[in-house]
Amino acid sequence: MTDMYSPDHYVDSPPHELFDELRNSQPVYRQAMPDGTEYWAVLRYDDVVAVARDAETYSASLGGVVLEDLDESSLEAMRGMLLAMDQPRHGAHRKPLSPSFKARIIAEMEPRIREICASILDNVGDEPLDFVHDVTAKLPSQVMGELMGLPEGDWMKVHEMAERNTSGQDPDIVGDPDAENPSVSMAMYAMGLAAERRTIDPKPDLTSLILDTEIDGRFMSDVDFSFFFVQMVTAGNDTTKTMLAGGLAALLGHPDQMQALRDDRSKLPGAVEEILRWANPLHYFRRTATVDTELRGQAIAAGEKVAMIYTAANRDPEVFDRPHEFDITRSPNPHLSFGIGNHFCLGAHLARLEGRVFFDELFNRFENIELVGEPKRLRSNLNNSLKHLPVTLS
Repeated sequence: MTDMYSPDHYVDSPPHELFDELRNSQPVYRQAMPDGTEYWAVLRYDDVVAVARDAETYSASLGGVVLEDLDESSLEAMRGMLLAMDQPRHGAHRKPLSPSFKARIIAEMEPRIREICASILDNVGDEPLDFVHDVTAKLPSQVMGELMGLPEGDWMKVHEMAERNTSGQDPDIVGDPDAENPSVSMAMYAMGLAAERRTIDPKPDLTSLILDTEIDGRFMSDVDFSFFFVQMVTAGNDTTKTMLAGGLAALLGHPDQMQALRDDRSKLPGAVEEILRWANPLHYFRRTATVDTELRGQAIAAGEKVAMIYTAANRDPEVFDRPHEFDITRSPNPHLSFGIGNHFCLGAHLARLEGRVFFDELFNRFENIELVGEPKRLRSNLNNSLKHLPVTLS
C-alpha cells in the first residue's frame, strides 16, 4: 500500500522514491489517514505554486495547516497565527511586522548574530557532542530571545517548548503524554509576558511593537498575542535549528563541497539555498478547498484537505536539474522551502543570514568536523529534522 502519511516512513529518510513515482504517475494523490479521513498530496512544483498562490480556492484558515483535524479550541488558536490566516486578515497582521524583517534591517543584525555564533562555538570542547542540541539549538534561541525581548534565563525554556510543539509525533521528544500541551505552555508564557509588558514603557523589540500596534482598528489582547507569539517563536527556533543541523549533515555527506566552502566563503549564500532545498525544514503545509475545483485534471471537492508537499516539489526534475544531487553551486535555485505567495516566510532574510554567518564561523574555528555516530531523524511527517547528530569538532 502506498503511504506517505505514516511518520514511521520518515525516520530513515524522506520517502523520495515514493514521491518520484507518484509525481510521475499520480501527481495529485489521494492519501488515506488512520483517522478515516483523506487528503490530496500535491507533488509537482508548479501545482504546489498554484495552490499556494490561489488563497481564495485553498484556505489556510478553514481547517488549519496540519493534516490532522483539530478540535475547535485548537483550531481557533491556530487561526490566531499568521501561517493560518487568510486575506485580508493575514495582510493586516503581517503589514506592521514586515518592516522589521526587511533585508536591510536584518543585515544590520549581522554583527550581533556573528557575536552569538562566536560565543556558542568558542564554548565547544573537543569531546563528542550532539550538534543538534549542544550547538544549533542555541543560536535561534538567543536570536529570537533578543528579538522578542525575552529574559535571558527564559531562552532555552522557550526553545524547549518550541521543539516539543513541533515534535508531537516523536515520543522521544514529546516526553510525558500526560504533560501539559507545549502550545498551551508557550501561550500561557506569552500571556504573562504581554501582561507584564503593558505595565512598563515600550522596549525596542518585537513584543512591544506587536502590543503597541493597532491591527484592524484594535490592539491585540493578551490571548491574541499568545497565539501570535507561539507561531513566531516556534518558527524562529525550530526551523533554524533544523536548517543548521541538516546543513552540516549534508556537507558531511559531501566532503568535497564542504572543502569548497572552506576554500571560498563566497559560496556560502548558494550553499544555504541548496541546504534549504535539499533538507527543507518542513515537509508540507495543508490547505482546505473552499469550493469544488480541479487540479491537474483531478476533481477536488469543497472541504477536502490539500497538502503542498515541499519535499517533493523541491526535487521536481521539471524545475531542478539533477534534483537528487546536493550542489552548493546550483543556480538558479527557486526552492519552495520558504513557501511562495502571501505566506512567503516573514523570517526568510533572518534564516539566510543565520545560516551564512553560522557556517562561516564554524569553518573559521574548526579544521576537522567528524561524524562519530549514526544521525537520528525525527519521527515526523511534518518536520524534516534531525534529533541527534553526533560529531567531534577540533
